[in-house]
Amino acid sequence: MKSSVTAAFLLSLVFFSFSAISAEGPDPAKALAGADWSKMETVTVTMNEYSFSPSPIVLKEGVPTRLVLKNAGKEAHYFVAERFFRGIATRKVQGSDGEIKAPFFTAVEVYPGKMLEWFLVPARKGVYELLCTVKGHAEHGMKGKIEVR
Repeated sequence: MKSSVTAAFLLSLVFFSFSAISAEGPDPAKALAGADWSKMETVTVTMNEYSFSPSPIVLKEGVPTRLVLKNAGKEAHYFVAERFFRGIATRKVQGSDGEIKAPFFTAVEVYPGKMLEWFLVPARKGVYELLCTVKGHAEHGMKGKIEVR
């Protein structure tokens, strides 16, 4: 009896967690299925000590985008924009060593001298805060904005 109550509780947590995530963001499968990747736009973001360029990063709602994250600095940098991450549909993130397919991320780290390509569809208009969460980087000004128009 105790194990069935525990199992029911865990299943309800999974259901409610999934419902909360789904309510906050777009339906990734729907956004990706409707995307015409032959009309994909490319936006390149360069990370240095201690900036993102360009700032703001401008993307178009509903337009498939290849977001190229280049680290031109000497330190690792994070690309963190949690509200933005909830308003996009990710197809994949890839680098020279492989690719990752996941519905959403909380942070993307790019090593010094490396780059990643992030294939996504911005599904919600808005202005989103961006920052590098490496200790001290945001305090030194490594912050920016992402605008989805």
